[in-house]
Order: sequence, then C-alpha cells, then structure tokens
Amino acid sequence: MANTLLKVTGLKVAYGGIKAVKGVDFEVNEGELVTLIGSNGAGKTTTMKAITGTLPMADGDIEYLGKSIKGKGAWDLVKDGLAMVPEGRGVFTRMTITENLQMGAYIRDDKAGIAEDIEKMFTIFPRLRERKDQLAGTMSGGEQQMLAMARALMSRPRVLLLDEPSMGLSPIMVDKIFEVVKDVSARGVTVLLVEQNASRALGIADRGYVMESGVVTMNGAAKELLNDPRVRAAYLGE
Repeated sequence: MANTLLKVTGLKVAYGGIKAVKGVDFEVNEGELVTLIGSNGAGKTTTMKAITGTLPMADGDIEYLGKSIKGKGAWDLVKDGLAMVPEGRGVFTRMTITENLQMGAYIRDDKAGIAEDIEKMFTIFPRLRERKDQLAGTMSGGEQQMLAMARALMSRPRVLLLDEPSMGLSPIMVDKIFEVVKDVSARGVTVLLVEQNASRALGIADRGYVMESGVVTMNGAAKELLNDPRVRAAYLGE
C-alpha cells in the first residue's frame, strides 16, 4: 500500500467573501509526481498557499505525514521536509546564486553537507555553476526559476511543491524546467506540481487532478487524463 505523504480533505478557502476553493480533496503518495492542472483562476495557487500556511483555510484539513498541519507556518513545514517554490520565483535578487543556495539551507547546520549539496545543485543546473557569483536579480526568468528550485532543494525536502514553474518562460526554458522536474522526481523527491501547461505537466506526472472554479472535476492516471477528450478539448485546444 502506498504511503500517503500529503492529504488534502474538504479544503475551502475564501478571499474577502469570494469562495476561491470550494471543498477540494486530493492526495500525494511517497515517490509520486502529482500534478494539479486547470486554467487561470481555477484555485490551484490558492490551494498551494493554503497547504503552506500562507493563506488561512475556511474549512477542511491538510495532513502531512499523517498529522494535521493546519495553522503551521512555512518555517516549521520546511523543517518537516515540505518545501515550496512559489509562483513568481521569489529569489533574493541582491544576493549571488551561491548565497541564494546557502539561504535555502538555513534550517541546516551541516557545513560539509551543505557544500556537497551546492555542488549537487550545480550538477543538476549547470547554468547556475556558470553564474555562481552573479547577482540573482541579473539573471533571466528561466535562470531564476532554476535557482528557486535549487534553493528549495537545498533544504533536502521530502515533498517539493512547485507553483507554475513554466509561467512566462521561453519554450526552450520550459523544456529545461520540465526536464529538471522529472529529474528531481527520479531522484526520489515527491513532487506536487501546479501547472497551467496541462500537456507538459501530464506528460511527466504519474497522476493528475483537474481543477475548475475551485473544485476538482477529474482525477486519474496522467496518461489517461492526457488522452481524455474532455481534457484535450478544455486544455489542449483540441
């Protein structure tokens, strides 16, 4: 039986009277790459913010490792192995790439391990090695996205949450980002990927959930969803 790491039950989130998420249920099992797809405004990012405690829940529960994390702050969640790369990346623009990676390891005190992991990030993201002494703010959007992912991985997360990693990137950079997400998953990190680019997300995921207007309308194996006529019509322009 699969070990469920993250379980969302009956999640409701409201913004000033507007119900953005209206009772969402989904789960992510150990070792899986699960994607949450849907158009802009479907409630995907709101769901992610509720998981990480940056938005309060109106109702429902979120369990991580079998325990409720309702009301827990992002700091505690990172310590527990739940890391998020937010939409818009959020890198420290006035710090170098190397300094950003060191910041990603702020919960750790194993200097040798941190140095080893920075080297590992440079292997996964060769472009960061080339620019390691450059200020993050001078990098392209795609490079900043790579840095944000690498920085999150520096905390050695058990579950990595990715919110719209391909947004606003060039097609070449989108290819690279999806390659990296697949690589991170293959290395044993459990991934929850929120993504508007449904075909690319379902192309690398194990399972998927489709969100529309704050509710999950479909779920199943990623390959099945990718071939479902309703998904193809709604998200793949067919």
